[in-house]
Amino acid sequence: MSIFTGAGVAIVTPMKANGEVDYESFRKLIEFQIQGGTDAIIVCGTTGEASTLTHEEHLDVIKYCVEVVAKRIPVIAGTGSNCTETAIYLSTEAEKYGVDGLLLVSPYYNKATQNGLYAHFKAIANSVKVPILLYNVPSRTGCNILPETIVRLCKDVENIVGVKEASGNISQIAHLAAISDGCVDIYSGNDDQIVPIMALGGLGVISVLSNVAPKETHEICAKFLAGDVAGSRKEQLRALDLVSALFCEVNPIPVKKAVNLMGMEAGPLRMPLTEMEEANAKKLEAAMKAYGIL
Repeated sequence: MSIFTGAGVAIVTPMKANGEVDYESFRKLIEFQIQGGTDAIIVCGTTGEASTLTHEEHLDVIKYCVEVVAKRIPVIAGTGSNCTETAIYLSTEAEKYGVDGLLLVSPYYNKATQNGLYAHFKAIANSVKVPILLYNVPSRTGCNILPETIVRLCKDVENIVGVKEASGNISQIAHLAAISDGCVDIYSGNDDQIVPIMALGGLGVISVLSNVAPKETHEICAKFLAGDVAGSRKEQLRALDLVSALFCEVNPIPVKKAVNLMGMEAGPLRMPLTEMEEANAKKLEAAMKAYGIL
């Protein structure tokens, strides 16, 4: 059984002005997502600035999220690392907190071979029992998990069940769907490709857009899953300008700005990420107004 279907939010980690995690604002963001119909919460991913959280903060944020959600929807924790032992540590701790699944990004900087990726993910999966989604985002990691490697892992390792595909390469994703025989749960990792990937058999999206438009992103997926492909496509196309604005600078810079514009206090970013350039911030605000969320 899949961890979730539909729209899962890659939730931001709100910060106080002094750079500490703002747990009270985080609670409000979680409740906003659940009330908006979000189908799952993915905590401590790229959008959650996991790369600049200490290990202690990383685990505290996961634990807090699990406690606040209280099993109302699935919680999937990002626990990947370019160090296999670190990923095992984060994953085993997150499992103790009661997460419903883990999201494991491909090792960054190391540029592992496909055999290295297989060994890395298998070692982590063997340390836990919860289901695991791989996270393929070569533009950030410098490493592409090939379809054959994904299928091999899903067939060989019981609790590796799927992938967040953020390569942007629709041909590669189509090849993955063609060779997987249904053994791989595929989720779009790009908000502008939800419908195309669901048309190839994908189950939904792990979304940045959902941070500011949970109801609308949920509806893109729900309409498709209900057979209303035309309605789903209409909502996908309506969101494209906003999605473009949310990625006019590197994620999560624009989405944190967007959450702040909505009055939900995501706070500042951690260095080396910096605040949006003024021209881009104006473009984002205009797109949010045009979409109807400001």
